[in-house]
Amino acid sequence: MNKIYKAFYHLPGLFEFYELYRIFLPLFYEHREYFYDWCEIGSIYGAPSDCIWGGGRTSFGYSDPEEVLDLMREYNISARLTFSNSLLRKEHLADKKCNDLCKMFERASATDNPPYTHQLQNGVIVHSDLLLKYLRKNYPDLYLISSTTKVLTDFQDFLNEVNREDFRYVVPDFRLNKVFDKLNLMSQHQKDKVEFLCNECCWFGCKDRKTCYESVSRKNLGESAPEFHCSSPNGNEGYRFSKAMENPGFISVTDIQNIYMPLGFSNFKIEGRGLGSALILEFLLYYMTKPEYQLHVREEIYLDNMLDLF
Repeated sequence: MNKIYKAFYHLPGLFEFYELYRIFLPLFYEHREYFYDWCEIGSIYGAPSDCIWGGGRTSFGYSDPEEVLDLMREYNISARLTFSNSLLRKEHLADKKCNDLCKMFERASATDNPPYTHQLQNGVIVHSDLLLKYLRKNYPDLYLISSTTKVLTDFQDFLNEVNREDFRYVVPDFRLNKVFDKLNLMSQHQKDKVEFLCNECCWFGCKDRKTCYESVSRKNLGESAPEFHCSSPNGNEGYRFSKAMENPGFISVTDIQNIYMPLGFSNFKIEGRGLGSALILEFLLYYMTKPEYQLHVREEIYLDNMLDLF
């Protein structure tokens, strides 16, 4: 009997692209014939603007957190806060805005607070061990994800991270995406915790990735620091999906179906919080939508007068 494989996508822009998801999610769940039957939405991640715990990208999300959570509850989707600032100090842990968000997200994870259930358990993407310990103590109903901003390029370091009980998922550096000789030796329990970053556009040979993330962390903390300038080849071009597809670490929709799922991997992260809605739509079309229905989905989104894609 053939095993049925399932892929869970972790999508960008919980707050940043709320208006897009408000239109896309009804399409996804009411017209499943448009979409691959082997994929589901595992979570949507992001952070509101001006969150000092934020990291990875400087967020521009202004959507109301209650409305965001209502949308996630309606479709039974896990919501994740991207709190991956790598430079947090003890005094930052008292930040009211970030704590209020954690309380709100944890409330939606509490089993003793009907109608919420652990099916809707929400999570936090973290880098700082200081924040990790604080969250485990103060918000134990939120699950934790180890952020790709740790830039774990050594496989043993990555494996050690996977083996930590603190994390439900670990996002390795994209340069580990294709080390199949080592990935295949992982136990199924370990494989279930791996969340691959599929569509990274960063130069494969980049040596400044951690420095770039630290620059974002300083900005989110409101600290003055020299502006980071990407020195990668063609780094001044910004994100281009066509360029990401040429990256040696790129994971295509065919790779997911024919390589990763048969190997026992099921979690795939799509980046893009700092991009525009039109490009996020292209990701949703490419990774989730059957080719013969991509025009249908694109038209439904484009023709909604409430959404500004550009």
